[in-house]
Amino acid sequence: MARGVITPDPASPLPTSPLAIPDYRKFWIARFFSVVATSGMVVILGYQLYDVARGQYGMSIAQAAFQLGLLGLAQFLPLFLLTPLAGLVADRFDRRNVAALAMCIDLLVALALALCTQAGVLSLPLLFGLAALHGTARVFIGPALSSIAPNVVPAALMPKAVAINSMAWQIGSVAGPAIAGLLFAGSPSAPYWTSTAMLAFSAACTFSIRRLPPPEANRNAKPLRQMREGLSFVWNDRFLLGCVTLDLFAVLMGGATALLPVFARDILMVDGQPVGADGLGIMRAMPGLGAALVAFVLARRPIANNVGNKMLLGVAVFGLFTIGFGLSTNYYFSLLMLMGVGAGDMVSVFIRNTLVQLHTPDAVRGRVSSISGLAISASNELGEMQSGVAAALLGAVGAAVFGGVGAIAVTAAWFFLFPELKNARTFAARYRTS
Repeated sequence: MARGVITPDPASPLPTSPLAIPDYRKFWIARFFSVVATSGMVVILGYQLYDVARGQYGMSIAQAAFQLGLLGLAQFLPLFLLTPLAGLVADRFDRRNVAALAMCIDLLVALALALCTQAGVLSLPLLFGLAALHGTARVFIGPALSSIAPNVVPAALMPKAVAINSMAWQIGSVAGPAIAGLLFAGSPSAPYWTSTAMLAFSAACTFSIRRLPPPEANRNAKPLRQMREGLSFVWNDRFLLGCVTLDLFAVLMGGATALLPVFARDILMVDGQPVGADGLGIMRAMPGLGAALVAFVLARRPIANNVGNKMLLGVAVFGLFTIGFGLSTNYYFSLLMLMGVGAGDMVSVFIRNTLVQLHTPDAVRGRVSSISGLAISASNELGEMQSGVAAALLGAVGAAVFGGVGAIAVTAAWFFLFPELKNARTFAARYRTS
């Protein structure tokens, strides 16, 4: 039996749900709690940075908004520099150990933020430095953790597994910011102490998954050659290249969520008062809530036909709701628009992740996952940078509208530039994953 490949036992029927597989349950729990921990931590970090810039450094709204863009850049640079290495590590070592050890690094970031917040010694350089360390941890967590599911789940169950994975991510993205916002209102350091505990639990769950030795072909290969192979594999496969770059450029343009602290502190009001940190936590949770609802539907009834066009449509819907959010002056309508942003994104993410996993051989899955993760992170962190710059030039409202229009424009361009995407009818895998 090839390493990392699941061979069904003819005497025992295949499970009907990924959750019936013990190692997958451990994987799901670890993913869920790590997302709750980090999504809450990052939201409060952004709010504190904006607040410190405005209060402690006396910056204007535009200048402080630009600092939020720089925060995204600080998280992205480690991802950009270390992605080839992270993919190589995920393909050469036990993926569960790589993911768990990286979670421990993120745990140290949360612990440092808790101690510094409690001591009242926050500054912009400190917050930027810890954000960069968080980005470093995440670049190793992403490809290693993403590559575990195909090793423990049969290929026939992968569409369901991707939907349930997305539920972990999206429910965690809802719960994390909301919990962090409420905890922050009671004690500014409480969100970080909670994240520290959750990351410790996630690392323990990941360590408890069965051993996942790397594919035999990767053990003695030359590292630099393997890095080049991963990049070449994606570059030469137009289908994978189209999937990866669609998310990169669409979310790069539509990253309005980076500006939520601006909307919470200075734009959206309830009863004449800014919605503040509590409102920010709820706003930040809304895209995750919309995505989680869609993921729940997809886990029960996965998309099976005309998947390429539906992926493109999901990105266009993401852009439309981003425009709606930017134009809204009503807090509650803004929450509805943010739910729509998450719902559209979830359709696209579900289809793209399933296609990438099933169209990638196991021997290069870590490297392809790292490149996909780089695209996602580039779209998120550089999208935050783009939003910060656009907000400094156009204002927060103009930047959000500009981003939504840009996401729709990217969708239209990719419809013609990568016909392989719109021609994808099903999730039929080219490589055996189970």
